[in-house]
Amino acid sequence: MPAPRRILLPMLALIALGIAVHGWILTQRKDAATARATATARKAWHETRTPHYVVVSNAPQDQVALTGAAVEQLHDAWSQVFPDMPRTHAPLRLVLYRTRAEFKANNRSVPWAEAIYRTPECHAYVADGPNRVHWMVHEAAHQLSREVMGFKRERWIDEGLAGYFGASRIDAQGLHPGTLDPNTYPLWWLPQFHWSGNLEQDLRDGRLIPLRALLDGSGPPIAGYVNLYYIEYWSLTHFLLHGEKGKYAAGYKRLLANGATLADFEREIGPTWQIQVAWYAWMRAQRARLLAEAAEGRDGALDPGVVDVQVRDHADAR
Repeated sequence: MPAPRRILLPMLALIALGIAVHGWILTQRKDAATARATATARKAWHETRTPHYVVVSNAPQDQVALTGAAVEQLHDAWSQVFPDMPRTHAPLRLVLYRTRAEFKANNRSVPWAEAIYRTPECHAYVADGPNRVHWMVHEAAHQLSREVMGFKRERWIDEGLAGYFGASRIDAQGLHPGTLDPNTYPLWWLPQFHWSGNLEQDLRDGRLIPLRALLDGSGPPIAGYVNLYYIEYWSLTHFLLHGEKGKYAAGYKRLLANGATLADFEREIGPTWQIQVAWYAWMRAQRARLLAEAAEGRDGALDPGVVDVQVRDHADAR
């Protein structure tokens, strides 16, 4: 290699490194400045207490009250699903932003996130649309999992449980676990996914993340498949708690408490291909039900028992 080129290439590398370091420093400074500004602003925010939560917010008080009521309904529903929930615990902290822009400005660590739980606080904004609390309910479910229950943190089951509660119907009587609210994430994306009815073809075509890949973390990068991942996280939990007349619910709860790796799953639930077949049918049935409700102009609660799909013939299981 000619001498000038030998000198030029290291110089270019050093320049590129310097630019990268400078950019990183500027980002760190900007993040620190934002954090300081937020901390200063939050001193003037109002604090609202409920029986189990402290809500710090700059949102209108009616929205804070709505959020506080929703997380208390979540807390009550959680104790029904998990009767061994501790009777008392320290107050749980929530930060409710008035707007999405304010949330985004202060939570840039996960660019696609609409809400985030960073121990010991849940951060969310007042959502648009008919359900204005679902982002916070999702994060508050994470908070209950970790701070109150101490559940294990395999991603598929951690996000699946939060999605399960976050997508459940809330009304004057409370939060109804597993009863679907199509005005919540990720359920509003479910009609956008098209599954042919041929499981093997859909797997080959990339319309699904295979169950084994979901369990062991070997699927495609989540940043490019966020909505599909969250549909699968939610629907797998929904299936394991309600599918085949609750056959898998006890095993699912043991996975939460003891670990949810691929090996754990096969021990507690069963062979992955057999479950893949049954779960695929369940997802398609949930999607069909949502589409039927939309076509009829109804936005009613979808009871999980209404579409109880059972796969009776596993002769093709492998």
